[in-house]
Amino acid sequence: MPLALLALALGAFGIGLTEFVIVGLMSDISGDLGVSIPTAGLLVSGYALSVAVGAPLLTAAGSKVPRKTMLVALMALFIAGSLISALAPTYGLLMTGRVVSALTHGAFFGIGSVVAASLVPPARRASAVALMFAGLTAANVAGVPLGTALGQQLGWRSTFWAVTAVGLVALLGVVALVPRQPVEAAGGWRAEIKVFALPQVWLALGVTALGFGAVFGTVTYIESMMTQVAGYASAAVPWLLVLFGIGLFAGNLAGGRAADRRPMATLYTALAGIAAVLAVFAFTAHAKLPAAITLVVFGAVGFALVPAAQLRVMDKAGGAPALASAANIGAFNLGNALAAWLGGLAIDAGAGYTAPNWIGALLAVAALLLALLSGALDRRPGKPEPAPPGMSGTVRPRTAHLNARLADLTGSSARAVLSGAGGGRADVGRRDEDDALRRQ
Repeated sequence: MPLALLALALGAFGIGLTEFVIVGLMSDISGDLGVSIPTAGLLVSGYALSVAVGAPLLTAAGSKVPRKTMLVALMALFIAGSLISALAPTYGLLMTGRVVSALTHGAFFGIGSVVAASLVPPARRASAVALMFAGLTAANVAGVPLGTALGQQLGWRSTFWAVTAVGLVALLGVVALVPRQPVEAAGGWRAEIKVFALPQVWLALGVTALGFGAVFGTVTYIESMMTQVAGYASAAVPWLLVLFGIGLFAGNLAGGRAADRRPMATLYTALAGIAAVLAVFAFTAHAKLPAAITLVVFGAVGFALVPAAQLRVMDKAGGAPALASAANIGAFNLGNALAAWLGGLAIDAGAGYTAPNWIGALLAVAALLLALLSGALDRRPGKPEPAPPGMSGTVRPRTAHLNARLADLTGSSARAVLSGAGGGRADVGRRDEDDALRRQ
C-alpha cells in the first residue's frame, strides 16, 4: 500500500481521538469549568452536529481546489480547533474549539476516501478506504484509553495538546506523502450537487445512516449494559472497550478486503450480521463472559460495514464522488444521533439497557432492505451505470458495450445475433452504426 495511505490514516487517528476521548474526560471537564455533566455532554452532541453540517459545506466550498490542498487546509483547521480546546479557559471557548475541529471531520474523511481509492488499482479501492479508516479504529483501540489516562493524570487539557501534536505530524505526512491531484475538468460544486438527483445515492446514504446507527445505538449505552446488566465493575469498562476496539480494527480491514472482491455481498452480509449479533447480544448481555465475546464479534461485524458503505456511495456518485462521500460521513453521524435518541427513549420507558440492541437489530434489517432494493435497481436491464471515479457522465449498459465490442471483433454476424436483426440488415449502414456506437 502507498505510504500516502499512512498519512491519511494518521489524520483519521487524530480526528477519531478528538471525537471519542472526551467521553472519558467528562467529569474532569465538568469540575474544572464549573458546568454540569449534562452540559458537558453537549460537547459530544455539538461535535456530531458540526460534523453533519461541516461535511457538505466544506467539501462543496473546496470542490475546485486540488484535493491535496484541501486535505492540508482541513488538517490545519483541525490543529487550530485542537489548540483552541487545549487553551480554553471557559466552557464556551472549549465548545468553539470542538466545533472548529468537527467542521473538518466529514470533509477530511470524505475527500480522504476519494484520494485513498485513487492511489491503488480499482480492485483494491475498498481496502485502501479501509486502511484510512483503520486510523479511526486505532483511535478507539489505543488512542482513547491512553488519552483518557493522560487527561486524568495531567489534566484534560493535556489530552488536547496531544491531539494537536498528532494533527501536526499528520499535516506533515499529507504534505510530504500524498501526491498532488489535478482538479477534475468537470468539477465544481454544481457538478458535485447533481449527484444528489440520483436515487441510488440516497439509497446508499440511507443504508449508511440506518446500518451504522444500528451499531452506535448500542455503543452509546455499552457502559451501562456491561455494568448494570452483565455485572462488570466500572474499572473493567476501559478494557472491555479495548476488546471492542480490536473487533472494530479487524472487522474494518476484513470488510475492506471482502468489498474489493464482492462489494454488494459484503454489504448484505455485514448488515445481516449486525442484525443477528445484536439480537443475540440482547440475551448474552446477562452474563460476563458471553457478553465480552459478543462485544468483540459485534465490533467486527459493525465496522466490516464501513468500507463497503463508503465505496457504495462513491461508486453511485460516479464522476463527482467527493461531496457524496463527505455526505456519507454526515449520514454516519445522523444515524448515530437517531439511534442514540431512540435507545434513550426505550430506556426511559423502562425497557432496560438491552433495549438498544433490539432497536439496532430493527435498524439493521431496514438498512438491509434498502441495500437489497439498491442491488435490484443495479440489475435492471438497459440501465446506464454511473461513470467510474475520475470520469464524467455515464457509461453504456453492459449489454450495449458487449454488443459494440463483439461487433468490432467479429463483424456484422455478431451484431446481427445480439441485436436480433436479420443478416441482411446487419450489413446495411454498418459505418453509421459504428459511428453511433462510438458517440454513445
